Amino acid sequence: MKQKTIVLVLMVLLCTLANTARAGIDATLKGRVIDARTGEALVGATLQIVQAGQTAVSNENGEFVFRTLGQRNYTLVATYLGYHRVSMTINPARTDTALVVRMGELESSLGTATVTANVKRNTEASQVAAQRNSMVVQSGISAQQIAKSQDKDASEVIRRVSGISIIDQKFVMVRGLSQRYNNVWINGAAVPSSEADSRAFSFDIIPSSQVDNMQIIKSPAPQYPADFTGGFIMIDTKEVPHENSASISVGASVNDQTHFQRFMAAEGGKTDWLGFDNFRRLQGGVHAPLQQTPGGSGISLTDNHFNNNWQLHTCHPWADLSLSANVNRSKEFDNGAVFALLGAINYSNNYKTYSPMRNAFFGAYDLTHDQSVYLRNTTDRQYAHNARLGAMLNLTFVPGKGAGRYEWKNIFNQLGTDRYTSRTGFNAQSNQVEEAEYYYSSRTTYNTQLTGKYAWDVSKLDWSAGYAYANRLLPDRRRYALDNSVDIDRIGLSTGNDINREFTRLDEHIASAAVNYRYTFNKPQHVNPELLAGGYAEYRTRQYNTRSFIYQWHPSGNTLPAGFQYLDLPTQLLTPANYGDQGLYLIDDTKMRNDYQGHHLVTSAYAAVNLPVGAFDVLAGVRFEHSRMELVSNTRDYEKSTMSRYYDNNDFFPSVNATWHLADAHQLRASYGRSVNRPEFREVSPSVFYDFDLSSSVQGNTALKSCYIDNVDLRYEWYPAKGDQVSLAAFYKHFDSPIEWTYTVTGGTDQVYSYVNAKSATSYGLELDIRKNLAFMHLPDFTLVFNGSLIKSRVHFAAGSRQKSRPMQGQSPYLVNLGLFYSHNAWGASLQYNRIGKRLIGVGRSLGSTGDQTVNIPDSYEMPRNALDLSFSRTLGHFEFKLGLKDIIGQKVVFKQLSDVTLANGSQRHVQEVTRSYRPGRNFSLNVTYKF
Repeated sequence: MKQKTIVLVLMVLLCTLANTARAGIDATLKGRVIDARTGEALVGATLQIVQAGQTAVSNENGEFVFRTLGQRNYTLVATYLGYHRVSMTINPARTDTALVVRMGELESSLGTATVTANVKRNTEASQVAAQRNSMVVQSGISAQQIAKSQDKDASEVIRRVSGISIIDQKFVMVRGLSQRYNNVWINGAAVPSSEADSRAFSFDIIPSSQVDNMQIIKSPAPQYPADFTGGFIMIDTKEVPHENSASISVGASVNDQTHFQRFMAAEGGKTDWLGFDNFRRLQGGVHAPLQQTPGGSGISLTDNHFNNNWQLHTCHPWADLSLSANVNRSKEFDNGAVFALLGAINYSNNYKTYSPMRNAFFGAYDLTHDQSVYLRNTTDRQYAHNARLGAMLNLTFVPGKGAGRYEWKNIFNQLGTDRYTSRTGFNAQSNQVEEAEYYYSSRTTYNTQLTGKYAWDVSKLDWSAGYAYANRLLPDRRRYALDNSVDIDRIGLSTGNDINREFTRLDEHIASAAVNYRYTFNKPQHVNPELLAGGYAEYRTRQYNTRSFIYQWHPSGNTLPAGFQYLDLPTQLLTPANYGDQGLYLIDDTKMRNDYQGHHLVTSAYAAVNLPVGAFDVLAGVRFEHSRMELVSNTRDYEKSTMSRYYDNNDFFPSVNATWHLADAHQLRASYGRSVNRPEFREVSPSVFYDFDLSSSVQGNTALKSCYIDNVDLRYEWYPAKGDQVSLAAFYKHFDSPIEWTYTVTGGTDQVYSYVNAKSATSYGLELDIRKNLAFMHLPDFTLVFNGSLIKSRVHFAAGSRQKSRPMQGQSPYLVNLGLFYSHNAWGASLQYNRIGKRLIGVGRSLGSTGDQTVNIPDSYEMPRNALDLSFSRTLGHFEFKLGLKDIIGQKVVFKQLSDVTLANGSQRHVQEVTRSYRPGRNFSLNVTYKF
C-alpha cells in the first residue's frame, strides 16, 4: 500500500513538472482584426498560422486566439471577403500585447470598373458608424445585438430600436404613428402587405435568425420612396459568408400560461405541422361549383369534401420547439473571382393560450343613471397553434475580370395558425350567448432580388430587379352563435344564420426595378460635391376572393331530432346523420361586392446634390412620383357587375438633409421633407369582413384620399468612443387629411370598423438614444443601451364637426427601451426592459347630441405595460448555450375605453371601461447551437 502511494505521488510530480516545462515552451497569440480605415471590428475574418497549420475565425468583437505555439517566428495570413489579404511575420513569445491586424478595403481594378465591398452592418459598432456617416436621420439594429436577446422574429427585434413599438405582436409603429405610415423593403425590394384588412407588413413572419441588420430611415430623402412618414424600414437578410462554416440549432421554450395546461383544438390536416393546409380548402378554388343535395334544397354537406368534424380534442403541450441550420460557403478562383453561398432553413412549432380573456365593448355612457352601457360583455378562451417554416438562399459573385458585384437574395417563409376560440357572456340585448370560431390561417411570403453594383474612380452605379409574393388563406373559417332569445332557460339556435363557414383567399404580387447613380466632382480645397440620380418602378397587383355559407333547414317537414336547436352542436347536431334535404344543408350566402382586384403602378425619378462645404454636408433634391391605383369591384351582391375606380396622383417631393460637424465626435442634423400616405386596396374597397375577435364588421371607404405630410427633424449626435453614441432628436409632422381607423354603431348595437380622413393633424416629440460601454466605471464588459421617446399629437376637425380634438389613432405618448449587456470571453448576458405608453387603438364616432353635450362612443386604448427579459449565454468549444426568461414581470395586457363625461347632475367624471384583458404568460427558453 505504501509503495502504491509513493508511485502515485511520483506520477503527480512528474505530470506537474511536464506541464511546467511545457508552459515554458508553448506560447499563446491573441489579437484583433479591424478595418484599417474605420477601426471597426471585422467579424468572421479567417486567420491562419502557416507553419503550424492552425486556423481561427475572428469573433463578434473581431478577436481571435491561437494556443500551443512555439517560441519562434511564424507567418500569419488574414483573409476577409472584400478586403486585401494580409500577411505578416510574428513571434508569439515576443508579443506582449494583443496583436492588431489592420485590413484595407478591396478596390481591385476590373477593366474600367472596380468592385467595392459592401459596408458591413451586422455589428453594433458598424451600426453606430452607419448612423454617424448617414446623410439622413436613421436608427438601426445589428445581428450582433439580436444574438444577445431572446427575440425569435423580426417584430421582437425591431422594438429594440428608438421610437419603435409593436401592435398586435406583429405590426410596427414608428414614432407613435400607426403601421400604415411605414414602408417596408426586404433586401432593397418592396414587400406586399401580408394582411387582408390593413396596410401593414407582419414582421412576425421573419425569423430573427435570418436578419443581418435593420435600418429605419426617419427623414425623407430623394433616393427613398415618398410613401413613408413614420419610418422607411429596410431589412437585410444575412450577408455573404467570409469563411466556410455550418451550424445547427435546437431550442425549446415553456410558457407558464400555456404549457402543461389543457389545450383545446379541432381536427387538423396532415401538413399543418409545416404551416400548409391540405384538407380544408374548397376543391377547385374559392368559387368552384358545388353539388346540391339530391332534392335540391341547398348545397350538400357530404358530397363536397367539407370538413364536417366540429368536435374538439384536448392535449397538454410540453414545450415549443425551434430548429435551424445554416451553411456558408465561399470559394476564390485562380483568376481572383469569388463565389459565395449562404443557405439557411428554420422551423418552429409553438402553442399559445389566452384563457380567460375578457372581451367587451361599451356604448355611450349613460349620463342619467351614471352607469356603463355594454354592447358586448363576454369572456373568451383562445387556443392557438403556430407552425413556421422558413428558408433563405443568398448567392454572391464577384468576377475576377470584368466589372461588378452581383447578388441574388431569396427568402421564403410559411406560417400556419390553427386557432380555436370559445366565447360566453351577454350581448347588447342582455341575452346569454355561447359562440365559437374554428380558424385556420396560412400565410406565405417569398422575396427574390437580383442586384448589381459597380464603382469607378469618381462614380458609382447600382441596379436591382425584384419580385415579391404574399398569399393569405382562410380555408373554412367556421363559426356558430347560440343564445337564449327564444327560451330564456335554454341556450340554442335561433336561425340557420347562427352557423356559418367562410373561405377567403388573398394573392398579392409585386414586381420592382431600380437604378441609382452617384457622381463625385473632384474639386480643389477638399470640396467634392456629389450628384445623385435614379429611378424606381413598382407594379403591385392583388386578387381577393371570398365565399360564405350559412346552415339552413326546413322549418317544417324536417327529420331533425325534436328540440335539435338545443343539442350540443359539435357532438350531437353537426353530424352526418343530420345532413341532407330533410336535415341540415348549406345556402350560398356569398356577396360579390366582397371580392375585388387591385392594380397599382408607381413610377418615380429623383435628382439630388450632396454638398460638403467646410464643416457642413447638405443633401438637397426632389423626387417625382406618379401613382395610379385601380380597384375593380362589383356593384351588386348577387351578380357579376364589375366597376373600376381610379386613384391618380402626380407629385413632387422636395427634401433637404443638412449635417453640421461641430467637432470630431459631435454633429448636428436638420432636415425637411414632404411625404405621402396613400390608401391601400382594401381601404377603398366596399368589401365587408366579419372579425370574430372584434365581434364586428370591417369595411372600406371608397371616398378615401391620400394624406400629405410635412416632416421636420433636428438631431444632435455625440460619439464619445468607438461603438458608443448619444443622440437627442426633435421632430415635427403636419398631416393633411390623415387616414384613421374608426368605429361606429349601426342598428343601435352593431359595431362597424372603417377608415376615414380627418381634416388635419400634428405630431411632435423628442427621442433620446444612448449606447455606452461602461469602461469609465471600470466595467469594460458591460454596455448600456437606452432609447426613449416623448410624443404628442392632435387631430383636428372641420368647424361644426361633432368630433373633438384628440391624439392620433395609434399614438403612444412615450416609449422606453433599456438594456444592460454583458460580454466576457465565452460568457454573455442581457437584461432588457420595455414600456409603451397608453396608446389610442380605436377611434369612437359621434352618435349625436344630448342637450348641449355631444354623445360619443368612447375611444379605445391599449394601457401601459412593463416587460422585462433576461438571457444568459455560454460558449463551450463548438457549442453555444442560451438560457432565456422572457416577460419576467408577467403583467396583464389591458385595453380600455376611456371618456370624460358630464353627468345629468352637472358633475364631471373620467370613465374607464375594460374591454379586453389577458395574461400572455412568462416564457422560459433554452437554445443549443453547434458550430461545425
